[in-house]
This record gives sequence, C-alpha cells and structure tokens, in this order.
Amino acid sequence: MPILNRDGTALYYEVHGEGPVLLLTHGFMCTSETWAPQIAALSRHFKVIVWDLRGHGRTVAPDDPAQYSGEAAAADMAALLDHAGAESAIIGGHSLGGYLSLVFHLRHPERVRALLIIASGPGFRDDAARAQWNARAIRKAERFERDGLREGEAEGYVHHMGAKGLALAARGMVAQRDGRVIETLSAIKVPSLIVVGENDTPFLGSAEYMSQKIPGAEKVAIANAGHNVNADQPRLFDDAVLGFLGSRGLLPTL
Repeated sequence: MPILNRDGTALYYEVHGEGPVLLLTHGFMCTSETWAPQIAALSRHFKVIVWDLRGHGRTVAPDDPAQYSGEAAAADMAALLDHAGAESAIIGGHSLGGYLSLVFHLRHPERVRALLIIASGPGFRDDAARAQWNARAIRKAERFERDGLREGEAEGYVHHMGAKGLALAARGMVAQRDGRVIETLSAIKVPSLIVVGENDTPFLGSAEYMSQKIPGAEKVAIANAGHNVNADQPRLFDDAVLGFLGSRGLLPTL
C-alpha cells in the first residue's frame, strides 16, 4: 500500500499511468475511490495521482486538530508532487477537493498548469453565508462524534477507518475562516474548467459564478448528473475533461 509520511501522518495515495502529472483530490466523506470511473481514460494520457485526505479513507487520522486545514491539505498536495518529481501539475478536485485545489493554487500558483474544479464552490465573501456553512459543518462533526460511522461508511466505495478523522476534517477543512479564495478568483491565470451536474442544484450558482470570475474559464454542465457528476456520467465527464485539456494544448499524444 503506497504511503507518504508527512510529519507522522501516513498519507495514502495511488499512481496510475505515465506522463504529465494530474493530481485529483476527493470531497468530504469520500476517498480516492471517487476517481475509480476516471482512471482508465485519464491514465492513458497522464500520470494520475489520487489520494486520501487527512481523516479520510486509508490515510491515518492525526489527533491534533491543527493538522486539519486547507493549508495542511495544500502542503500535502505539494508533498505528493515533490514525491512524484513534478514541479507542476494539472490540479483537480471534487466538492471539498475542488475548494482545496483553489487553496493550493492560491499558495502555489507556479505549480499549477491547469485547474479542474468539479461540483464545488469558492467559499463565501459574505460573513453570514459563511457562518451558515460552518454551522452545517459543525453539525456534521458533532454527528460523527456522537454516532460514529453509520452502516456503509466504513466499507465499499467510501472505506473510512473511523469517525474521529471525519469529525476533525469537518471542523478544520470543511469549515471556512475567510473569503480569501473567492476574493482572488480574478487573479487566476491558468486554464480552468468548471464542471457541474445539471441536477446539482446547490452548486449551479457557484459554478456559474466561478466561470464568470476566473478569466477565460470554461464551464460544462452535464445532463442527467447530480453532485457525483463524474460517477453519474463518467463518459461525458471524461470527454469534457479531455476535450478541455486538448483545446488548451495540455493533452499529450499517445
């Protein structure tokens, strides 16, 4: 089982294929298995790296709450690129992973060749909206602390080892402290693809907002798909990603 040791935290990751690096980050309560429907198509062109966030899947959950934050996740992503010998990569993520990809770009813009932001949002400029979001995140944390993992949350597609890490991740990664990401969208200079499912109502507005604010961004809304757009319509999703990267000169020839 491939593991990268990060100051005592064992990060689980997988590498598929060869070529330019494409680093994909999953969402809250999911794992690297999120990307199973994409591995075959994307690994024909790229070295695809998928991994489990702190507190998720097969990554060991540290006890220190300070180790769960957007900054910590961005540092983990940078370490994964270093481990792969990649100075830069295409950076993509689903839901929370999309937001963390924007955090990574904010901290390491020189390491990002392109952004793939999937079923995600850029955070909140409005304090009241952010407070509502954070209240939901804290309720999720409290549910895990109170009830532990429910049936199905430690097996199969999600494969989590325990509820403690998910609770810490909800408090430290899902909850947001400021509007720094949304306030800097207009400064993004790399090719950016925004993907959303047409039935993913909570994120339709965010997708449109990002497509308007990020210079030159392309938005694709996929029919008959919800929040798990890449799993709901894998062929359409893969075509959208590969088509976009090809149009921006980022798709290597086979």
